[in-house]
Amino acid sequence: MIKKHILIFCCSLLLSNLANAEFDVKARSAILQDFLSGEILYEKNADQSIYPASMTKIMTSIIAFELLEKGDLMLDDKFIISEKAWRLSTAGYSSMFIMVGDEVKVESLLKGIIIASGNDACVALAEGIAGTEEEFAIMMTAKAKEIGMNNTNFANSSGINDPDNNSTVRDIMIMSNYLIKKYPEYYKYFKEKEFTWDRTGGDPISQGNRNPLLYKNLGADGIKTGYLAVEKYSLASSLLKNNRRLIAVGSGFETKNSRSRESAKLLTWGLTNFSLIEIAKNNTPIAQADVWLGKNSLVDVYIKEDVYKTIPKGRKKFLKAVMVYDGPIEAPIKKDDIIGKLKITYKNELIKEYNLLAFQDVKKINLFSRLIKSFNYLIWGDV
Repeated sequence: MIKKHILIFCCSLLLSNLANAEFDVKARSAILQDFLSGEILYEKNADQSIYPASMTKIMTSIIAFELLEKGDLMLDDKFIISEKAWRLSTAGYSSMFIMVGDEVKVESLLKGIIIASGNDACVALAEGIAGTEEEFAIMMTAKAKEIGMNNTNFANSSGINDPDNNSTVRDIMIMSNYLIKKYPEYYKYFKEKEFTWDRTGGDPISQGNRNPLLYKNLGADGIKTGYLAVEKYSLASSLLKNNRRLIAVGSGFETKNSRSRESAKLLTWGLTNFSLIEIAKNNTPIAQADVWLGKNSLVDVYIKEDVYKTIPKGRKKFLKAVMVYDGPIEAPIKKDDIIGKLKITYKNELIKEYNLLAFQDVKKINLFSRLIKSFNYLIWGDV
């Protein structure tokens, strides 16, 4: 027989279309994502091509983090600063102010990139890892394609003017999500508000983080600002509040103030208009299914991934998560056997479904016990 169990109510339907039609962000393009559910809460020209400017530095950092995680690079490793890198500290660009011939630790370069937005530090790190910045940019673009940034090409490590350095706010969001999910131990650099570089030939230079949201009482902990004359102001931002994270990316803000104000408005709107519901956690039982002829009469079931749904306020009643299986399930059952489906529905329309797996083995009872069980079933219908 087919068995259905309603486990939880939730709501999650084309959220960007359910959003308040009057809400708008004063930027050429913008996007807002609920991190755990992955759902898009707002978008505006999200696939329009942009120059990512210093948001490029997110990928520069990711390449280094990947090598650090593999053990191919160490935070204490030192790279020698080339004249090309040094020139960017003297040409009016945002800089860490490194000098030709300096031997600088990888960790210092990363802080110079992430906190001070140093273009010179980007070139130094790129050359130290790949030999040339051009080769490093190839690595960056390859990584972008690997993680699903299908409309992005990186031409340099810093994001300074280059017509071939382009992306979209959707791709920058994908990159930001990947950064936070894959490298939480290194993501902490993005919330540091100050970096002091003990430079050669002068007094130490302290620079504050350029992300304006870090200085507001929002819960922001990243990510990266950008500016180019042709693109105006941009910002990839994220906040963590009450165990819920949102990621916003906007480009084409007219002024610094509007970048800060509109980004904060977008994140706040996401917090106040939507809620997040946890439906299932990876490797955690969420229900039980009946077992026939097993040493246990029930088997725990689970899903092999975290499942969250984002709920527009006041719409919780419209969606259901339902466990469906053809049971009782005959033993023996092995761990990770597919037991049934968890179906997420909206007004009886299927939105998404997940395999429900057995959480443990269930052995079959012996022959004598099976005969008794079968006899009881025939006489009493007792399974």
